[in-house]
Amino acid sequence: MKSNQTKASPLGLLPLLVFLLLFIGSGIITHDFYAMPVLVAFIIASAIAFLMNSKVSLDKKIDVFCKGASDPNIILMCIIFLLAGAFGSVSAAMGGVESTVNFGLSILPQNLLLAGIFVICCFISISMGTSMGTIVALAPIGVGVANQTGIPVALALATVVGGSMFGDNLSMISDTTIAATRTQGCKMKDKFKMNFLIVLPAAIITTILLAFIASGSQSTLTETHPYNLIKIIPYIAVLLSALLGLNVLAVLMGGIVLSGAIGILDGSFSFMSLLQSASSGMQGMEDLAMISLIIGGLVELIKLNGGIDFLIEFINKTVNSRKGGEFGIAILTSLVNICTANNTISIVMSGPLAKDIAQEYDIDPRKSASILDLFSSSIQGIIPYGAQLLFVSGIGGVSSFAIVKYMYYPYLALLAGIISIAIGIPRKSKTSKISKAA
Repeated sequence: MKSNQTKASPLGLLPLLVFLLLFIGSGIITHDFYAMPVLVAFIIASAIAFLMNSKVSLDKKIDVFCKGASDPNIILMCIIFLLAGAFGSVSAAMGGVESTVNFGLSILPQNLLLAGIFVICCFISISMGTSMGTIVALAPIGVGVANQTGIPVALALATVVGGSMFGDNLSMISDTTIAATRTQGCKMKDKFKMNFLIVLPAAIITTILLAFIASGSQSTLTETHPYNLIKIIPYIAVLLSALLGLNVLAVLMGGIVLSGAIGILDGSFSFMSLLQSASSGMQGMEDLAMISLIIGGLVELIKLNGGIDFLIEFINKTVNSRKGGEFGIAILTSLVNICTANNTISIVMSGPLAKDIAQEYDIDPRKSASILDLFSSSIQGIIPYGAQLLFVSGIGGVSSFAIVKYMYYPYLALLAGIISIAIGIPRKSKTSKISKAA
Protein backbone atom coordinates (compact mmCIF):
# COMPACT_ATOMS: atom_id res chain seq x y z
CA MET A 1 0.00 0.00 0.00
CA LYS A 2 1.54 3.25 -1.10
CA SER A 3 1.82 6.39 0.95
CA ASN A 4 -0.50 9.28 0.17
CA GLN A 5 2.18 11.76 1.19
CA THR A 6 5.19 10.88 -0.97
CA LYS A 7 6.28 8.70 -3.83
CA ALA A 8 8.53 5.72 -3.36
CA SER A 9 12.00 6.99 -2.49
CA PRO A 10 15.23 5.24 -1.48
CA LEU A 11 16.02 8.33 0.62
CA GLY A 12 13.24 7.25 2.95
CA LEU A 13 15.49 4.42 4.11
CA LEU A 14 18.17 6.85 5.33
CA PRO A 15 17.19 6.44 9.04
CA LEU A 16 17.81 2.70 8.79
CA LEU A 17 21.17 3.33 7.15
CA VAL A 18 22.06 5.71 10.00
CA PHE A 19 21.09 3.05 12.54
CA LEU A 20 23.23 0.39 10.83
CA LEU A 21 26.21 2.73 10.56
CA LEU A 22 25.96 3.60 14.24
CA PHE A 23 25.51 0.02 15.38
CA ILE A 24 27.98 -1.71 13.09
CA GLY A 25 30.46 1.16 13.11
CA SER A 26 30.64 1.27 16.89
CA GLY A 27 31.05 -2.52 16.98
CA ILE A 28 33.96 -2.43 14.54
CA ILE A 29 35.66 0.48 16.30
CA THR A 30 35.25 -0.84 19.85
CA HIS A 31 35.39 -4.59 18.94
CA ASP A 32 32.15 -4.87 20.91
CA PHE A 33 28.88 -5.04 18.98
CA TYR A 34 26.97 -4.34 22.19
CA ALA A 35 28.83 -1.14 23.05
CA MET A 36 26.27 1.05 21.28
CA PRO A 37 22.93 0.96 23.17
CA VAL A 38 20.39 -0.22 20.61
CA LEU A 39 17.65 2.03 21.99
CA VAL A 40 19.86 5.11 21.63
CA ALA A 41 20.75 4.16 18.05
CA PHE A 42 17.07 3.84 17.14
CA ILE A 43 16.23 7.19 18.76
CA ILE A 44 18.97 8.87 16.71
CA ALA A 45 17.61 7.18 13.57
CA SER A 46 14.12 8.41 14.48
CA ALA A 47 15.45 11.96 14.85
CA ILE A 48 16.82 11.72 11.30
CA ALA A 49 13.40 10.57 10.08
CA PHE A 50 11.76 13.58 11.74
CA LEU A 51 14.16 15.96 9.96
CA MET A 52 13.28 14.54 6.53
CA ASN A 53 10.36 15.38 4.22
CA SER A 54 9.93 19.13 4.62
CA LYS A 55 6.55 18.93 2.83
CA VAL A 56 5.04 17.42 5.98
CA SER A 57 4.71 19.45 9.18
CA LEU A 58 6.44 18.39 12.39
CA ASP A 59 3.06 18.02 14.11
CA LYS A 60 1.96 15.61 11.39
CA LYS A 61 5.19 13.59 11.72
CA ILE A 62 4.76 13.36 15.49
CA ASP A 63 1.18 12.17 14.98
CA VAL A 64 2.32 9.52 12.48
CA PHE A 65 5.13 8.38 14.81
CA CYS A 66 2.83 8.08 17.83
CA LYS A 67 0.19 6.18 15.86
CA GLY A 68 2.86 3.74 14.68
CA ALA A 69 4.22 3.27 18.21
CA SER A 70 0.71 2.81 19.63
CA ASP A 71 -0.40 0.20 17.10
CA PRO A 72 -2.47 -2.41 19.04
CA ASN A 73 -0.16 -5.23 17.91
CA ILE A 74 2.90 -3.42 19.26
CA ILE A 75 1.26 -2.50 22.58
CA LEU A 76 0.07 -6.07 23.11
CA MET A 77 3.50 -7.36 22.13
CA CYS A 78 5.09 -5.16 24.80
CA ILE A 79 2.68 -6.43 27.47
CA ILE A 80 3.44 -10.03 26.49
CA PHE A 81 7.18 -9.28 26.68
CA LEU A 82 6.76 -8.03 30.27
CA LEU A 83 4.67 -11.03 31.36
CA ALA A 84 7.08 -13.47 29.71
CA GLY A 85 9.95 -11.83 31.60
CA ALA A 86 8.05 -12.12 34.88
CA PHE A 87 7.23 -15.79 34.30
CA GLY A 88 10.81 -16.66 33.44
CA SER A 89 12.19 -14.86 36.48
CA VAL A 90 9.66 -16.28 38.98
CA SER A 91 10.01 -19.83 37.63
CA ALA A 92 13.80 -19.65 37.83
CA ALA A 93 13.68 -18.19 41.36
CA MET A 94 11.54 -21.07 42.65
CA GLY A 95 14.06 -23.58 41.25
CA GLY A 96 12.30 -24.61 38.05
CA VAL A 97 15.34 -24.35 35.81
CA GLU A 98 17.61 -26.26 38.19
CA SER A 99 15.07 -29.06 38.64
CA THR A 100 14.47 -29.36 34.90
CA VAL A 101 18.19 -29.56 34.13
CA ASN A 102 18.93 -32.03 36.91
CA PHE A 103 15.97 -34.22 36.00
CA GLY A 104 17.24 -34.49 32.44
CA LEU A 105 20.80 -35.28 33.52
CA SER A 106 19.54 -37.91 35.97
CA ILE A 107 17.63 -39.92 33.37
CA LEU A 108 20.15 -39.65 30.52
CA PRO A 109 22.02 -42.79 29.43
CA GLN A 110 25.71 -42.18 30.10
CA ASN A 111 26.68 -42.96 26.51
CA LEU A 112 24.30 -40.33 25.16
CA LEU A 113 25.27 -37.37 27.30
CA LEU A 114 26.07 -34.98 24.45
CA ALA A 115 22.90 -35.77 22.51
CA GLY A 116 20.99 -35.70 25.79
CA ILE A 117 22.28 -32.25 26.68
CA PHE A 118 21.05 -31.03 23.29
CA VAL A 119 17.58 -32.47 23.98
CA ILE A 120 17.55 -30.95 27.49
CA CYS A 121 18.47 -27.55 26.06
CA CYS A 122 15.67 -27.90 23.50
CA PHE A 123 13.12 -28.61 26.23
CA ILE A 124 14.32 -25.94 28.65
CA SER A 125 14.53 -23.23 26.02
CA ILE A 126 11.10 -24.08 24.64
CA SER A 127 9.76 -23.94 28.20
CA MET A 128 11.57 -20.78 29.31
CA GLY A 129 11.33 -18.95 26.02
CA THR A 130 14.88 -17.66 26.18
CA SER A 131 18.08 -18.90 24.62
CA MET A 132 20.27 -16.83 26.94
CA GLY A 133 18.54 -18.12 30.07
CA THR A 134 19.06 -21.68 28.89
CA ILE A 135 22.68 -21.03 27.98
CA VAL A 136 23.41 -19.46 31.36
CA ALA A 137 22.01 -22.57 33.08
CA LEU A 138 23.54 -25.24 30.81
CA ALA A 139 26.85 -23.83 29.55
CA PRO A 140 28.78 -24.68 32.77
CA ILE A 141 27.36 -28.21 32.62
CA GLY A 142 28.46 -28.48 28.98
CA VAL A 143 32.00 -27.50 29.96
CA GLY A 144 31.95 -30.05 32.80
CA VAL A 145 30.82 -32.83 30.47
CA ALA A 146 33.58 -31.91 28.00
CA ASN A 147 36.25 -31.96 30.70
CA GLN A 148 35.13 -35.36 32.01
CA THR A 149 34.62 -37.09 28.67
CA GLY A 150 37.33 -35.68 26.42
CA ILE A 151 34.78 -34.11 24.06
CA PRO A 152 36.05 -30.76 22.67
CA VAL A 153 34.80 -27.88 24.80
CA ALA A 154 33.81 -25.97 21.66
CA LEU A 155 31.59 -28.88 20.58
CA ALA A 156 29.90 -29.15 23.97
CA LEU A 157 29.21 -25.40 24.03
CA ALA A 158 27.91 -25.47 20.45
CA THR A 159 25.54 -28.25 21.52
CA VAL A 160 24.17 -26.04 24.32
CA VAL A 161 23.72 -23.04 22.03
CA GLY A 162 22.13 -25.15 19.29
CA GLY A 163 19.53 -26.63 21.63
CA SER A 164 18.88 -23.19 23.09
CA MET A 165 18.19 -21.71 19.66
CA PHE A 166 15.71 -24.53 18.96
CA GLY A 167 13.48 -23.37 21.80
CA ASP A 168 14.11 -19.69 21.20
CA ASN A 169 12.64 -20.25 17.74
CA LEU A 170 9.64 -22.34 18.82
CA SER A 171 8.69 -21.38 22.38
CA MET A 172 5.24 -19.88 22.93
CA ILE A 173 6.69 -17.29 25.30
CA SER A 174 9.85 -16.49 23.36
CA ASP A 175 10.15 -12.82 22.42
CA THR A 176 10.95 -13.92 18.85
CA THR A 177 7.72 -15.93 18.59
CA ILE A 178 5.75 -13.06 20.11
CA ALA A 179 7.25 -10.58 17.65
CA ALA A 180 6.84 -12.87 14.62
CA THR A 181 3.20 -13.76 15.29
CA ARG A 182 2.14 -10.23 16.24
CA THR A 183 3.74 -8.65 13.16
CA GLN A 184 2.27 -11.28 10.81
CA GLY A 185 -1.16 -11.63 12.43
CA CYS A 186 -1.39 -15.33 13.24
CA LYS A 187 -1.93 -17.42 16.34
CA MET A 188 1.10 -18.70 18.25
CA LYS A 189 -0.11 -22.31 18.17
CA ASP A 190 -0.56 -22.14 14.39
CA LYS A 191 2.90 -20.73 13.86
CA PHE A 192 4.33 -23.33 16.28
CA LYS A 193 2.81 -26.24 14.37
CA MET A 194 4.08 -25.04 11.02
CA ASN A 195 7.50 -24.06 12.37
CA PHE A 196 7.84 -27.38 14.22
CA LEU A 197 7.21 -29.36 11.04
CA ILE A 198 10.06 -27.51 9.34
CA VAL A 199 12.73 -27.75 12.06
CA LEU A 200 11.95 -31.17 13.58
CA PRO A 201 14.03 -33.05 10.96
CA ALA A 202 16.97 -30.73 11.71
CA ALA A 203 16.67 -31.43 15.45
CA ILE A 204 16.44 -35.20 14.92
CA ILE A 205 19.46 -35.27 12.60
CA THR A 206 21.43 -33.13 15.07
CA THR A 207 20.61 -35.52 17.93
CA ILE A 208 21.71 -38.55 15.89
CA LEU A 209 24.86 -36.77 14.73
CA LEU A 210 25.83 -35.80 18.29
CA ALA A 211 25.21 -39.33 19.54
CA PHE A 212 27.46 -40.71 16.79
CA ILE A 213 30.23 -38.14 17.40
CA ALA A 214 30.31 -38.80 21.15
CA SER A 215 29.93 -42.59 20.87
CA GLY A 216 33.65 -43.19 21.38
CA SER A 217 34.07 -40.89 24.36
CA GLN A 218 34.22 -41.98 27.99
CA SER A 219 30.89 -40.45 29.04
CA THR A 220 30.64 -40.33 32.82
CA LEU A 221 29.22 -37.82 35.27
CA THR A 222 30.01 -38.31 38.94
CA GLU A 223 27.89 -35.56 40.52
CA THR A 224 24.39 -36.14 41.90
CA HIS A 225 21.58 -34.09 40.41
CA PRO A 226 18.70 -33.54 42.86
CA TYR A 227 15.41 -32.37 41.37
CA ASN A 228 11.75 -31.78 42.24
CA LEU A 229 9.24 -32.79 39.58
CA ILE A 230 6.64 -30.36 40.95
CA LYS A 231 8.90 -27.45 39.98
CA ILE A 232 8.84 -28.57 36.34
CA ILE A 233 5.03 -28.40 36.17
CA PRO A 234 4.74 -24.64 35.36
CA TYR A 235 6.82 -25.02 32.20
CA ILE A 236 4.77 -27.99 31.02
CA ALA A 237 1.51 -26.23 31.91
CA VAL A 238 2.43 -23.09 29.96
CA LEU A 239 3.54 -25.10 26.92
CA LEU A 240 0.40 -27.28 26.84
CA SER A 241 -1.95 -24.34 27.51
CA ALA A 242 -0.44 -22.36 24.67
CA LEU A 243 -0.67 -25.36 22.33
CA LEU A 244 -4.35 -25.72 23.23
CA GLY A 245 -4.88 -22.20 21.97
CA LEU A 246 -5.59 -20.38 25.24
CA ASN A 247 -5.10 -16.62 25.26
CA VAL A 248 -1.37 -15.95 25.66
CA LEU A 249 -1.94 -13.31 28.34
CA ALA A 250 -3.99 -15.78 30.39
CA VAL A 251 -1.36 -18.48 29.83
CA LEU A 252 1.48 -16.30 31.09
CA MET A 253 -0.43 -14.91 34.06
CA GLY A 254 -1.48 -18.45 34.99
CA GLY A 255 2.14 -19.58 34.74
CA ILE A 256 3.29 -16.77 37.03
CA VAL A 257 0.62 -17.64 39.61
CA LEU A 258 1.45 -21.36 39.45
CA SER A 259 5.20 -20.83 39.77
CA GLY A 260 4.64 -18.31 42.55
CA ALA A 261 2.37 -20.67 44.49
CA ILE A 262 4.87 -23.54 44.23
CA GLY A 263 7.72 -21.27 45.32
CA ILE A 264 5.84 -19.94 48.34
CA LEU A 265 4.58 -23.36 49.44
CA ASP A 266 8.04 -24.97 49.33
CA GLY A 267 9.74 -21.96 50.90
CA SER A 268 11.76 -20.89 47.85
CA PHE A 269 10.67 -17.31 48.42
CA SER A 270 8.22 -15.16 50.36
CA PHE A 271 5.31 -13.28 48.83
CA MET A 272 7.32 -10.06 48.68
CA SER A 273 10.26 -11.92 47.12
CA LEU A 274 7.84 -13.28 44.53
CA LEU A 275 6.76 -9.76 43.62
CA GLN A 276 10.38 -8.59 43.49
CA SER A 277 11.32 -11.50 41.23
CA ALA A 278 8.40 -10.74 38.88
CA SER A 279 9.44 -7.08 38.82
CA SER A 280 13.03 -8.04 38.04
CA GLY A 281 11.88 -10.16 35.11
CA MET A 282 9.75 -7.32 33.75
CA GLN A 283 12.63 -4.88 34.09
CA GLY A 284 14.76 -7.21 31.99
CA MET A 285 12.22 -6.78 29.18
CA GLU A 286 11.81 -3.01 29.46
CA ASP A 287 14.51 -2.21 26.89
CA LEU A 288 12.96 -4.58 24.38
CA ALA A 289 9.49 -3.09 24.95
CA MET A 290 10.81 0.45 24.47
CA ILE A 291 12.74 -0.56 21.36
CA SER A 292 9.54 -2.09 19.93
CA LEU A 293 7.65 1.17 20.50
CA ILE A 294 10.37 3.27 18.87
CA ILE A 295 10.65 0.90 15.90
CA GLY A 296 6.86 0.99 15.45
CA GLY A 297 6.95 4.78 15.18
CA LEU A 298 10.11 4.80 13.04
CA VAL A 299 8.65 2.36 10.50
CA GLU A 300 5.63 4.63 10.05
CA LEU A 301 7.89 7.63 9.43
CA ILE A 302 9.91 5.61 6.92
CA LYS A 303 6.65 4.66 5.22
CA LEU A 304 5.58 8.33 5.21
CA ASN A 305 8.90 9.27 3.58
CA GLY A 306 8.53 6.65 0.84
CA GLY A 307 11.08 4.12 2.09
CA ILE A 308 8.68 1.18 2.48
CA ASP A 309 7.13 1.84 -0.94
CA PHE A 310 10.61 1.83 -2.46
CA LEU A 311 11.45 -1.53 -0.89
CA ILE A 312 8.18 -3.06 -2.04
CA GLU A 313 8.71 -1.81 -5.59
CA PHE A 314 12.28 -3.12 -5.55
CA ILE A 315 11.15 -6.53 -4.30
CA ASN A 316 8.34 -6.60 -6.86
CA LYS A 317 10.90 -6.13 -9.61
CA THR A 318 12.98 -9.09 -8.41
CA VAL A 319 10.21 -11.32 -7.03
CA ASN A 320 7.24 -12.53 -9.02
CA SER A 321 5.94 -15.53 -7.12
CA ARG A 322 4.94 -16.75 -3.67
CA LYS A 323 8.14 -18.78 -3.45
CA GLY A 324 10.20 -15.72 -4.36
CA GLY A 325 8.38 -13.70 -1.73
CA GLU A 326 9.19 -16.30 0.93
CA PHE A 327 12.86 -16.26 -0.04
CA GLY A 328 12.70 -12.45 0.05
CA ILE A 329 11.43 -12.53 3.65
CA ALA A 330 14.14 -15.04 4.61
CA ILE A 331 16.91 -12.93 3.09
CA LEU A 332 15.51 -9.72 4.60
CA THR A 333 15.39 -10.98 8.18
CA SER A 334 18.76 -12.75 7.82
CA LEU A 335 20.52 -9.60 6.62
CA VAL A 336 18.93 -7.46 9.33
CA ASN A 337 19.97 -10.01 11.97
CA ILE A 338 23.55 -10.06 10.68
CA CYS A 339 23.59 -6.28 11.01
CA THR A 340 21.93 -6.03 14.44
CA ALA A 341 23.16 -9.29 16.07
CA ASN A 342 19.76 -9.56 17.76
CA ASN A 343 17.10 -11.92 16.41
CA THR A 344 14.17 -10.28 18.20
CA ILE A 345 15.03 -6.80 17.00
CA SER A 346 15.57 -8.11 13.46
CA ILE A 347 12.03 -9.56 13.50
CA VAL A 348 10.50 -6.36 14.87
CA MET A 349 12.35 -4.34 12.21
CA SER A 350 11.62 -6.58 9.22
CA GLY A 351 8.19 -7.80 10.35
CA PRO A 352 6.07 -4.95 8.88
CA LEU A 353 7.75 -5.22 5.47
CA ALA A 354 7.49 -9.02 5.60
CA LYS A 355 3.75 -8.69 6.19
CA ASP A 356 3.44 -6.43 3.14
CA ILE A 357 5.32 -9.01 1.06
CA ALA A 358 3.16 -11.82 2.45
CA GLN A 359 -0.04 -9.98 1.57
CA GLU A 360 1.25 -9.08 -1.90
CA TYR A 361 2.06 -12.72 -2.77
CA ASP A 362 -0.65 -14.48 -0.74
CA ILE A 363 1.83 -16.08 1.66
CA ASP A 364 0.27 -17.87 4.61
CA PRO A 365 0.82 -15.71 7.74
CA ARG A 366 1.90 -18.84 9.61
CA LYS A 367 4.61 -19.42 7.00
CA SER A 368 5.84 -15.81 6.98
CA ALA A 369 5.99 -15.82 10.80
CA SER A 370 7.86 -19.14 10.74
CA ILE A 371 10.35 -17.85 8.17
CA LEU A 372 11.01 -14.69 10.19
CA ASP A 373 11.62 -16.63 13.39
CA LEU A 374 13.49 -19.59 11.91
CA PHE A 375 15.99 -17.62 9.84
CA SER A 376 16.63 -14.91 12.44
CA SER A 377 17.16 -17.46 15.25
CA SER A 378 19.38 -19.69 13.11
CA ILE A 379 21.51 -16.78 11.93
CA GLN A 380 21.77 -15.56 15.52
CA GLY A 381 23.18 -18.95 16.48
CA ILE A 382 26.07 -18.82 14.01
CA ILE A 383 27.29 -15.22 14.11
CA PRO A 384 30.45 -15.19 16.28
CA TYR A 385 29.69 -11.68 17.58
CA GLY A 386 26.19 -12.60 18.81
CA ALA A 387 25.46 -12.56 22.54
CA GLN A 388 24.98 -16.34 22.70
CA LEU A 389 28.36 -17.32 21.26
CA LEU A 390 30.21 -14.51 23.00
CA PHE A 391 28.83 -15.65 26.37
CA VAL A 392 29.69 -19.34 25.98
CA SER A 393 33.13 -18.53 24.59
CA GLY A 394 33.81 -16.67 27.83
CA ILE A 395 32.52 -19.57 29.94
CA GLY A 396 34.59 -22.16 28.08
CA GLY A 397 37.68 -20.09 27.40
CA VAL A 398 37.55 -20.79 23.65
CA SER A 399 37.12 -18.50 20.66
CA SER A 400 33.57 -17.97 19.43
CA PHE A 401 34.92 -18.66 15.93
CA ALA A 402 36.05 -22.11 17.12
CA ILE A 403 32.49 -22.84 18.27
CA VAL A 404 30.83 -21.76 15.01
CA LYS A 405 32.02 -24.81 13.05
CA TYR A 406 30.19 -27.12 15.49
CA MET A 407 26.83 -25.31 15.29
CA TYR A 408 25.13 -28.26 13.61
CA TYR A 409 21.54 -27.46 14.50
CA PRO A 410 21.42 -23.83 13.24
CA TYR A 411 23.04 -24.90 9.94
CA LEU A 412 20.58 -27.78 9.53
CA ALA A 413 17.65 -25.54 10.51
CA LEU A 414 18.66 -23.01 7.84
CA LEU A 415 18.86 -25.85 5.31
CA ALA A 416 15.43 -27.13 6.39
CA GLY A 417 14.01 -23.63 6.01
CA ILE A 418 15.45 -23.25 2.52
CA ILE A 419 14.14 -26.69 1.47
CA SER A 420 10.66 -25.93 2.86
CA ILE A 421 10.51 -22.79 0.72
CA ALA A 422 11.99 -24.44 -2.37
CA ILE A 423 9.54 -27.35 -2.42
CA GLY A 424 6.61 -25.39 -1.01
CA ILE A 425 5.91 -27.11 2.28
CA PRO A 426 3.92 -26.98 4.40
CA ARG A 427 1.39 -26.15 1.69
CA LYS A 428 -1.25 -23.50 2.24
CA SER A 429 -4.77 -24.84 2.38
CA LYS A 430 -7.11 -22.96 0.08
CA THR A 431 -9.88 -23.22 2.63
CA SER A 432 -7.88 -22.38 5.74
CA LYS A 433 -8.59 -19.19 7.56
CA ILE A 434 -5.87 -17.87 9.77
CA SER A 435 -7.19 -15.77 12.61
CA LYS A 436 -5.30 -13.04 14.33
CA ALA A 437 -3.12 -13.74 17.34
CA ALA A 438 -4.85 -13.85 20.68
